[in-house]
Amino acid sequence: MNRRRQLLGAAGALTAAVAAAGVSRAALAALPEPVLQTRPDTMPPLQPATGRPYRPVVTLNGWTLPWRMRDGVKEFHLVAEPVVREMAPGFKAHLWGYNGQSPGPTIEVVDGDRVRIYVTNRLGELTSIHWHGQRLPNGMDGVTGLTQPGIPPGKTFVYEFEARRPGTFMYHPHADEMVQMAMGMMGFWVTHPKAPHPLIEEVDRDFCFLLASYDIDPGSYTPKVMTMLDFNLWAWNSRIFPGIDPLVVRHMDKVRIRVGNLTMTNHPIHLHGHEFTVTGTDGGPTPPGSRWPEVTADVAVGQMRQLDFLADEEGDWAFHCHKSHHTMNAMGHGVPTMIGVDHSGIAGRINRLIPDYMVMGERGMKDMTEMEMPLPDNTAPMMAGQGPFGAVGMGGMFSVLKVRRGQKPGDYSDPGWFAHPPGTVAHEYTGDAPEPTRPAAAPGRGSMPAATPSAPAVEVQIRKPGGGHGGHH
Repeated sequence: MNRRRQLLGAAGALTAAVAAAGVSRAALAALPEPVLQTRPDTMPPLQPATGRPYRPVVTLNGWTLPWRMRDGVKEFHLVAEPVVREMAPGFKAHLWGYNGQSPGPTIEVVDGDRVRIYVTNRLGELTSIHWHGQRLPNGMDGVTGLTQPGIPPGKTFVYEFEARRPGTFMYHPHADEMVQMAMGMMGFWVTHPKAPHPLIEEVDRDFCFLLASYDIDPGSYTPKVMTMLDFNLWAWNSRIFPGIDPLVVRHMDKVRIRVGNLTMTNHPIHLHGHEFTVTGTDGGPTPPGSRWPEVTADVAVGQMRQLDFLADEEGDWAFHCHKSHHTMNAMGHGVPTMIGVDHSGIAGRINRLIPDYMVMGERGMKDMTEMEMPLPDNTAPMMAGQGPFGAVGMGGMFSVLKVRRGQKPGDYSDPGWFAHPPGTVAHEYTGDAPEPTRPAAAPGRGSMPAATPSAPAVEVQIRKPGGGHGGHH
C-alpha cells in the first residue's frame, strides 16, 4: 500500500518558488500531499478516478503517482530525496530518487491535460527536472542555469504546462547530471491519447520500465558516480534479476511494452516466442510504413521504444537484453579466463591460506549458479535465478513473459511456472549416437582438410602514365 507522509511541516514552513514566470496564482496555494512508496513490488495499475478515462500502465517493480484535480488542473508532487532501493532480495543500494524509490513514480496524463508538478528538493545540492521529449514552454524545460535557476535544498519549485501530444517520455535532472542520474534519479511519463488515435492501437496490457546501470562494489551500498563505462549492475527500474517481476499476460492479449534507456550504452531488448513491432518512440507513434516484425529492438542512450505484440504463444518466455554481460550481476572486469586451467592440487594448497577459496571458471561460469560461494554482505550473486528445471543462469536485465490461457482480464498475479504439455520439453536422447563424418585429412596436415588448389598465375598488361607499357605477373 502507498503510505502518505507530510514532508513540508506547517503551512508556510517552506517557500514555493516558481520555476518560470507565468505560473498561475493557484499554483502557489496549498501543496498536494506527497505520496511515497518504498515496496519494490509491481503495484497494480492506477485507475483514473478523476479526469478523462484511459487504460493505465503497469510499471515493472514500480507504481503510478496519484494526483489531485484543482480547478481543472492535474496536480502532482514529486520529492527528490535519498532512498534505499532493494535491487534484489538481500541486496540494497543507497540511491537518490523520488517519493521513496528509484526510479520515481510513473506520471500518467491525457493529451490536452493541464499539468502542474510541485518538486520539493530534499537532497543536499541543487537539482531540477527535465521533462524528456515533451513539447512545453522553454522556461519549463528544466535545464539548470539555461532555462531556470536550480532548485535549492529545502525549496519547492512549480512546473506547469499542457501535455501537448500522446506518447512515452521520461523525467530526470539536468543539474549535476553525472552524479544525480548515476545515483538513480529518473522516472517514467506516459501521455495517453484523449480519443481513438489512428497510430495508437488499444491494448489489453501496457507495461513500462527504465534501463539503468550502476557501479556498486561488492559489499558496499552506494554507486561510484564517476564511472563512465565499467558498470557491474545492469537494471530494469533499478532492479536486477532475480529481483525483476515477471510480465504476466493473458493468452491472446494485445500487449504493449514501453522501454526507456538512461544508461551509458545501447541495449538490444529481445523477446522470446513472439514477434513485435516498434509502434512508438519518444518522438511519437511510428508511421505504419516504418514498422516491421522484430524479435529484438535496440534502444540507444536517451531513447524510448514502444513494442506491441499479440501474446498468442503460451509459456514462460525469456525477455532480456541480448548483450550477454548485461545478464549478470556483480561482475568484475579484471577476472581472467580460467577455462581449461587444471586446478587439481592447487586448490588444496590455497585453501590452507584462504579457507573460503573456491575454484571458479575452469569449465565456464555456469557452475557458479549452484555453488554456495561466500559473498561479502549486501552483494548479489552473479547468477541466482531459479526456474522449474534448476538454475536459470541469468541476472541483470532479464525477466520472464508469462502467457496463460487461464489468466483473468486485469489479473497481474504470478501464475507460477508453466505446465508444459506432455512431449513438449527437450529431454535427453538415450539411443546410440552415430560417429560423426569427418573430412579426409591432407597428407602431413593432421585432421585439417586439403587446401583448395590455387589458381594459375595470370599475366596482365599495365598501361603506365605517359603511354608506356610494362608487363606484370
